[in-house]
Amino acid sequence: FLYEFCSFCTGSLSVLYLSIICCIVANVLLFFPDGKINFIQDEHVTTYVWYFMGIGGGGLVMLIPACVFLGMGKCVDSCGTDSCAMCGSVFAALLGLAGSAYCFLISAVALFKGPYCFTQMGWRYPFEDDGGRYLFAREKWSFCIQPAHIVEWNVTLLSILLGLSTLEFLLCFLQLVSGLVNAVCRPCCYKQEYSLNA
Repeated sequence: FLYEFCSFCTGSLSVLYLSIICCIVANVLLFFPDGKINFIQDEHVTTYVWYFMGIGGGGLVMLIPACVFLGMGKCVDSCGTDSCAMCGSVFAALLGLAGSAYCFLISAVALFKGPYCFTQMGWRYPFEDDGGRYLFAREKWSFCIQPAHIVEWNVTLLSILLGLSTLEFLLCFLQLVSGLVNAVCRPCCYKQEYSLNA
């Protein structure tokens, strides 16, 4: 069972790397509403993009546990071979949990607050006091005049970040469980093997 679980962890590494890349790309795209650069030049982007939730939390921070897991022999070889390796796996998983949680929380807050856009009352957050109800009321999205399709742009990218950060959190949680199980079970296996040989 443990071997199969570790094999699953190995396959999850490719998913983790893909998720990291997608998080970074999604965060970068948030800087360029409607695919244009003039809005960031005029500082007309939501302040939450400067928290780098996808670039930092779901991206660069997640690279550390991903590299640690890969360097430990893609989890299978690390199943109890070394106590330091197991400790490294646990700490890396905890770091990954923190990074993915940060990405999720900031993305959720940004999605709840809504986009920063030009309305008939000027540049503002038109859905700031809406309590997130604008997400289910597409007729309100026309309140944002510029950038074009900014609500769809933000909702799509932030939803992607929410989904990917959730996936990263689950993968790191599985790695954490794997590391803890190895730390607990491996000494028992060694004792049993030693007693059989004796």
